[in-house]
Amino acid sequence: MKKLTSGWNFDNSYMRLPSLFFASQKPAPASSPEIVLFNEKLAASLGLSADTLKKDGDVLAGNRIPDGAEPLAQAYAGHQFGHFTMLGDGRAILIGEHLTPDERRIDIQLKGGGRTKFSRGGDGRAALGPMLREYIISEAMHGLGIPTTRTLAVVTTGDPVIRESFLPGAVLTRIASSHIRVGTFQYAANWGSIEDLKALADYAIKRHDPEIDESENAYLSFLKKVIDRQADLIAKWQLAGFIHGVMNTDNMTISGETIDYGPCAFMDTYDPETVFSSIDVNGRYAYGNQPYIGGWNLARLAESLLPLLHEDEEKAVEIAQDALSAYSDLYKQNWLNGMRAKLGLFHQEEEDGSLVQEWLKMMQKHRADYTNSFRSLTTGSYGESALFQSEEFGKWNRLWEERLGRQTQSKEDSLQLMKNSNPAVIARNHRVEEAIAAAADGDYSVTEKLLRVLENPYAYSPEQEEYCKLPPSGDQPYKTYCGT
Repeated sequence: MKKLTSGWNFDNSYMRLPSLFFASQKPAPASSPEIVLFNEKLAASLGLSADTLKKDGDVLAGNRIPDGAEPLAQAYAGHQFGHFTMLGDGRAILIGEHLTPDERRIDIQLKGGGRTKFSRGGDGRAALGPMLREYIISEAMHGLGIPTTRTLAVVTTGDPVIRESFLPGAVLTRIASSHIRVGTFQYAANWGSIEDLKALADYAIKRHDPEIDESENAYLSFLKKVIDRQADLIAKWQLAGFIHGVMNTDNMTISGETIDYGPCAFMDTYDPETVFSSIDVNGRYAYGNQPYIGGWNLARLAESLLPLLHEDEEKAVEIAQDALSAYSDLYKQNWLNGMRAKLGLFHQEEEDGSLVQEWLKMMQKHRADYTNSFRSLTTGSYGESALFQSEEFGKWNRLWEERLGRQTQSKEDSLQLMKNSNPAVIARNHRVEEAIAAAADGDYSVTEKLLRVLENPYAYSPEQEEYCKLPPSGDQPYKTYCGT
């Protein structure tokens, strides 16, 4: 297999699936591509030459296809706000699967790469603002230790895109362990044969869970693996105060990576009913609903897999329901263990859940900032906030101190656990907007500085202080948009 000096090493296994799963599709050319952001550390981890790629905007804009790449658009379906529909990559083109030096198989996708068979009337293009948002927040998620797709580069195209107005166009290079979604299985179950469904499941197992390939019921084992990964992922979202905003089944990966950063945002004031997305008018994907929606989406995956779980439909349903019943407890266990760590607790006690819930109730009552409240607990710098001056916090604090005192670990160990679990800084919405606004004027230094700060959110460094400040009061309520 020929390797270029840039380090690309393509082997495109998805194209060996039945043809209904994709359509071959070359990206649309950009008139004057310019790389405005490039992720050098990510490139190095993939075995790619940053020096070479940074000089080659044509490849990252889709103007030139590197040797070995076989671009395609993937087909999938999905429940969008509860309504089932046929979808597919409408503006994203998978140029190929790159094999890294450490033998990982990584999807390389150009988002905003042009129209495809699945564009549904869209122009296939992307505006610069939403692509910068995805770069910033996906890298912030990576810094937080949350499984996520990542961004290798953002390239401006030199071509305007029409949304509410004319906006500068851009292409984002998205990196993922795969782009197989719950919606991909829904598509196979509704538009393909049982052989097609089996081919997809076998492929997903071989790619993501090869150790279960020979198990007695590989498809049940696969379902359980996806349930485990999503229970872990969504618990991490909740612990970080992250609101995805569009938890449709086409935006749930079987790899357990966060995907699609359209209307997402991090919560400032703690409130389980927080919604940022302008189109989520009924709060379906509110912060407090995310764990339940995760379970609902997994049930749609299980439905799609029924023909593979057992030839008898009733038994298949019983098997699926039994697997799904584990999700809620898995999620709650992951979340509570994460909350224990945020409070510096190493081992379990029966009353820990009550201790956590009382803390969250106080935060909600006093409209306290989610991230900064945990940060203040960690540093012991309580300031003049209503939460920390309240009588109920004094009572809670005594219970917490008693709980810490029952541990064999030292106070220093608890403090380090809290520092490792409570980020000093997140991708604050107003900071993301500042970066996007500056970039629209050609200044990417604001974005670059923000990315540096978000790279190590648990550092508690002086450089982060400015980024811990709350948004101006006039910024509420913050609204996000999908950018399509």
